[in-house]
Amino acid sequence: MMLAAHWPLCSEPANSHTPSGAQASVAIYSLIETTKANGLSPYKYLQFVFETLPTRGDVDNLSTLLPWRWKGNLPA
Repeated sequence: MMLAAHWPLCSEPANSHTPSGAQASVAIYSLIETTKANGLSPYKYLQFVFETLPTRGDVDNLSTLLPWRWKGNLPA
């Protein structure tokens, strides 16, 4: 994931006012860019993840939801 590349975007007052808010923004931006890099639609990927998460148990491996695992399996 491309964390460092998006850090400057998170330092703007409109994006985040705290270090933890900036880190949350970086995580979301990074996930979206990684999704795009894997040829997936960020909207459709996030919709899939948010629909799937509630059906997961506590012991399920969340790494199975990472974008590169779904390349070619979700609509672009």
